[in-house]
Amino acid sequence: MANDPVPAVRMGRPPATSHDELERIGLELFTTRGFEETTIDEIAGAAGISRRTFFRYYTSKNDLVWGDFDAELSRLRERLAATPPSVPMMAALREAVVAFNRVDAAHVALHRRRMALILGVPSLFAHSTLRFTGWRDVIAEFVGVRVGRPSGALLPQLVAHAALGCAIAAYTDWLHHEDADLEPLLDEAIAELATGFAGHEKRAGSETAAGFTDHGTAPADAP
Repeated sequence: MANDPVPAVRMGRPPATSHDELERIGLELFTTRGFEETTIDEIAGAAGISRRTFFRYYTSKNDLVWGDFDAELSRLRERLAATPPSVPMMAALREAVVAFNRVDAAHVALHRRRMALILGVPSLFAHSTLRFTGWRDVIAEFVGVRVGRPSGALLPQLVAHAALGCAIAAYTDWLHHEDADLEPLLDEAIAELATGFAGHEKRAGSETAAGFTDHGTAPADAP
C-alpha cells in the first residue's frame, strides 16, 4: 500500500551490492507500496546504498524491474543460432521461448511480482515497448535466416509479433492462476502458433519460402 512505511536500513546490515539483491528489494517495495509511489531514494535506502551507487546498477526504477534483460536476449539469440538446421523452425522457436522464460522454483514468487508489475502498471507496460522490440528482433532474425528473408520482411516480423503475443497471453493466464505452471502454458501457446506457420521454412534450391517473395509478401498471382 502507498502508506506503508519504507523498511528501515538495519544497523550493521551489509549494503546490497548485486543486481539480484537490488531487484529483490525494489520488487518488494513496488509490490507493497506501489510502483509510482516508490522512489529511487527509498530503494537505495532500503538496500543500504547511496543514490549514486543505485545508478551504477540501473538507469531508472523501470530498468530495475526488467533486470539484466539485454544479457537474457543475448542468450536467447545464441540458443536459437545454435539450433541444428534439422530442427524445424517453429519447434526450435517453441523450445527456445520456453527455455528463455524458465525460472528456478526458488525464484517463481519473485518472477510473479516482476511480471505482475510489467503487465499491470501502465507506465511500466509503456516502457516495455523497447524491451518487447528487442525480443521480437531476436526472433525475427532467427526466422529470417530460416526462411531466407531479411529480418524486417513480413513473414519474420509476423512470426515475431505473434510469438510475443503468445508469450504475453501465457503470462497473463499464469498470473491469474496462482497454482498454474508457466512452462506448460508457454509451450501450449507456441505450439498453437506453430500450427499456423509450419512449412514456411526455406526449402533447398527454392527461390522463395512458402509462396513469399523477397519482400516478404505473397506474389501477385497467389490465392
